[in-house]
Amino acid sequence: MVELQNYAKPRRPTWCPGCGDFGIWNAIKRALLKLELAPHQAIIYTGIGCGSKLPDYMTVNGFTSIHGRPIPVAQGAHLANHGLKAIVVAGDGDTYGIGGNHLMHALRRNADIAIMVQDNRVYGLTKGQYSPTSPQGFKTKTSPPPAGAIDRPVNPIALAMGAGATFVARAWSGDLPHLIEMMMAAIRHRGAALLDILQPCVTFNPDYAYDFYRERVYVLEENGYHPTDRAAAWAKAHEWGDRISIGVIYRVEDRPSYEEQVPALEGGPLIERGFREWTAEDYAALEAEFV
Repeated sequence: MVELQNYAKPRRPTWCPGCGDFGIWNAIKRALLKLELAPHQAIIYTGIGCGSKLPDYMTVNGFTSIHGRPIPVAQGAHLANHGLKAIVVAGDGDTYGIGGNHLMHALRRNADIAIMVQDNRVYGLTKGQYSPTSPQGFKTKTSPPPAGAIDRPVNPIALAMGAGATFVARAWSGDLPHLIEMMMAAIRHRGAALLDILQPCVTFNPDYAYDFYRERVYVLEENGYHPTDRAAAWAKAHEWGDRISIGVIYRVEDRPSYEEQVPALEGGPLIERGFREWTAEDYAALEAEFV
């Protein structure tokens, strides 16, 4: 029987006190526990950033890629062993900026990966540059004065829906029970799941800290919302300001995952099937075909 202590590790996080990563770290361990997934049955892929150090602070399979590349690494590894639950945990710069192209194609393919974005609307690890989700006018060390960031921010929910995602959800790190539910739903989903997690960076983006979100977020599931209604979901994707919805915003249930459509995977995970023993006749046939 799996227990919470199975995911524990003596190494303590180096995040700033009050960082939203603490909530994500605690939630993902509890989500895996509730799903009865032992540490060896899941793998977390990360990029580069404060939150990307998450696998270092828990007992679980982990793979740290270069900046912006955890999604293609996860896709490739998952094709080799789709028996493992594949989870990507990376920041907004990693996912919506440097890795935006990879995100788009993973979603349209419906690759069976849960993508959880630590969206603090700033580059925290590199000391406070504006990120793809930073608001216009955000003043940082790298934004031109006096206007601040002149870019329009990425809308992650609309981006995911436009790319053909079959599961799009939002949560925030200050509501641990709801965040756990959303993580479980993303991991269970058949295909690509995007979970945008609003998280405070109290050091470099204090204007979007706990008080900002606590006053604005509301849970869709408590308001009779149906995530299968695409028009309603598109409207929620553009709701931001005094009210910010959290929950499953859009979901499609009847689309097969990418892995379900690959003929080579019909016999089970490749890693479990061993190697084929080739004969001299096999090599001769191969040579005749290509030489």
